[in-house]
Amino acid sequence: MSFTTGTLFCRESVMLAALFVDLNDWNVVRNTVIADNLLQTRTLNTSKRFCREIISRLKTLSGQELELLINGTSQEQAYLLWLAICRRYTFIGDFAVEIIRERFISLKTDLSNEDFEAFIHKKSEWHSEIDAIQPSTRSKLRQVLFKMLREADLLTVNNTINAALLSPRLVQVIAHHKSRDLAFFPVFEADLQGFAA
Repeated sequence: MSFTTGTLFCRESVMLAALFVDLNDWNVVRNTVIADNLLQTRTLNTSKRFCREIISRLKTLSGQELELLINGTSQEQAYLLWLAICRRYTFIGDFAVEIIRERFISLKTDLSNEDFEAFIHKKSEWHSEIDAIQPSTRSKLRQVLFKMLREADLLTVNNTINAALLSPRLVQVIAHHKSRDLAFFPVFEADLQGFAA
């Protein structure tokens, strides 16, 4: 539930991924980013926090996925960062599969605050610690999550779910690593036929 540090971090994530490909060591990447203030933050603590968050997400991506993140289109980059967030945070991954994708394939493309609240209530039945989250924190979690979805172009400003337009090479790269992770995207199975072979 600690995903409220920033949103998609697209430009920053591509930069750090490229550094990792050059340096092949996340610790060296972190030290370089912080020493040279590559994230252009006002304080050292913010730089450290953002860097830690971005690296924790990028570590979930395979080598092929990192290469595509660096060299792909802006849409592929956004989708890969959404994928990394879903892998990094089980809560978001579950929300992507159980709410976003299920609503999409049921042709219910609207997403409301109530959908988020229902999801969080359902999760609290299995994870009692969720009940301890303050309403203001729940609201912040929802705001950040919805903003991530918008930045990934999976949700409109009017909270309508957008179909993910996954390129064949993106589908192949994800499927090669973990094909079940394609469920993090609002897409019909039929649209993936032949791509993930």
